[in-house]
Amino acid sequence: MSYTLNCSILLTELPLLQRAEAAKQAGFDSVEFWWPFDEAVPSDKQVDDFVASLGDAGVQLDGLNFFAGDMPAGDRGLVSWVGREAEFKANIQAVIAIAEATGCKAFNALYGNRLDGVAAQAQDELALENLVAAAQGVAAIGGTILIEPVSGTEAYPLKTSAQALDVVTAVKDQGAQNIALLADFYHLAVNGDDVAALIESHAKDFGHIQIADAPGRGAPGTGNLPLQQWISRSIELGYTGKVALEYKQDAATAFNWLAAANASANA
Repeated sequence: MSYTLNCSILLTELPLLQRAEAAKQAGFDSVEFWWPFDEAVPSDKQVDDFVASLGDAGVQLDGLNFFAGDMPAGDRGLVSWVGREAEFKANIQAVIAIAEATGCKAFNALYGNRLDGVAAQAQDELALENLVAAAQGVAAIGGTILIEPVSGTEAYPLKTSAQALDVVTAVKDQGAQNIALLADFYHLAVNGDDVAALIESHAKDFGHIQIADAPGRGAPGTGNLPLQQWISRSIELGYTGKVALEYKQDAATAFNWLAAANASANA
């Protein structure tokens, strides 16, 4: 199994620009990040420093989120956020610039929380417009937009695979085919989705897989989800991408499970 390391939830003991090197030292050649800046359009220097940290470490950037607002404060994306349309459109260009510099091909577009005082239909119409624009934008560099169900935020409207797949279908109906489900097994399981059934019906179409155990969102083995079984079945049914480690664990113990799994496989 080929794993990629999410450096926005792991290795957070280190400054952002040191995490790619730490990932390499931990044995990973591939990393992903949530949007690594505080604004939708960072300065040229911020982008150059980020890209350089990847190149100096010798790791591939395989996943990047669009700007999602103030995530520590509870924001979960601008895609459906009425009033921030120009900001999201500007962020598309910033994402494309990083993609061109790194070869990144997968881009998670968090949908956005429901807004008080704004009709849900208006938010969904904007989301569709923004996602089509994002898909068209990254198509030029061979990119794919990812749509993710999320747990833990009541106002976030995409909680199940069915809801996310409806969005994927709506965007494809507008002519943009480079969009797919991000199957985060942790979020799906916590929200009550039948992950095994989803894998049986859609594994070959997954745009990406992310994992964490539940309860707790820790490393595999800290909870009770059959993560390895789900991963293996997804591959059997045609999933060809990497699996992202997107769990919360201190750096000292974060990869103990992987070392043990590798030792067992090589025994």
